[in-house]
Amino acid sequence: MANDEHFAILKQGVAAWNEWRRENPDIRPDLSGANLVGADLSEADLVGADLTFADLSAANLHAADLLLADLRVANLSGAKLIGANLSEANLKGANLSGANLGAADLRGAALVDADLTGADLTGCRIYGVSAWGLKLERTKQQNLVITREDEPTVTVDNIEVAQFVYLLLHNEKIRDVIDTIGKKGVLLLGRFTEGRIAVLERLREKLRDLGYVPMVFNFDKPETKDFETVRLLCNLSHFVIVDITNPRSAPLELQATVPDYMVPFAPILQQGGGTVLDVCGPSEQVRLGAPTRSRLSLSGPADRGAGDRGRQARRGEVQ
Repeated sequence: MANDEHFAILKQGVAAWNEWRRENPDIRPDLSGANLVGADLSEADLVGADLTFADLSAANLHAADLLLADLRVANLSGAKLIGANLSEANLKGANLSGANLGAADLRGAALVDADLTGADLTGCRIYGVSAWGLKLERTKQQNLVITREDEPTVTVDNIEVAQFVYLLLHNEKIRDVIDTIGKKGVLLLGRFTEGRIAVLERLREKLRDLGYVPMVFNFDKPETKDFETVRLLCNLSHFVIVDITNPRSAPLELQATVPDYMVPFAPILQQGGGTVLDVCGPSEQVRLGAPTRSRLSLSGPADRGAGDRGRQARRGEVQ
């Protein structure tokens, strides 16, 4: 519950409140659970205040200073937070639905499980924000600043991808990983069981020899379906090899992914005693032949220039 004295001072108005804060800089305001519905707290000094479970719905917090404030599970629905300082504030589980946070400072804020349904985040500074489990239906996300003030300004339009974009800009190792997957990653998709494991191992070995990085999604249980994961891996891959020998698995994944991406798909089909593949995609030419000897023809990633993506560069055999 809120401290009665603190709550009474706040009810006197922002001027009286801010004066009290200046005179008592060492006191942490306790406004937990306070009913502040529709309150005019514009430019109020609420630095470090305990506002957990407080009801601030429809409150005017324009340019308020909420640095390090504890707003866990607070109700800020419909609140006006334009230009407010919420840096390093704890907003875990807070209800910010319909709130206007235009140009607010959210740097280092914890927004885990916050409800931002219908909120306006236009122009917010979000460097270092923790944005997990957000509710973002109809949320306006434009010109979100993901960089520090001493860095060139970079903006994005999605708070959930902001951290990833910043890492791409500043972490060379992550950039190298992304670049490696995009240029060398090959997804092997199918139900590789019993005798099909041997085919999988031969494919992986040859792909490695050619400088590719094989990634395997094995539907070893026919009832297992994870289309979103398959779509993600396909989108990251340079091309995809799909075992369609077992009709209970991969064809459904093909149907779910092929229409969506411009990634070459190379299907494998067992015929007689061997595995046959014959596909020419926009990036690769692949062929696995004869029952007793399989042949794999691929352009190695190091051998293609920018204008030779469809040209066969070297050939290898899989025994």
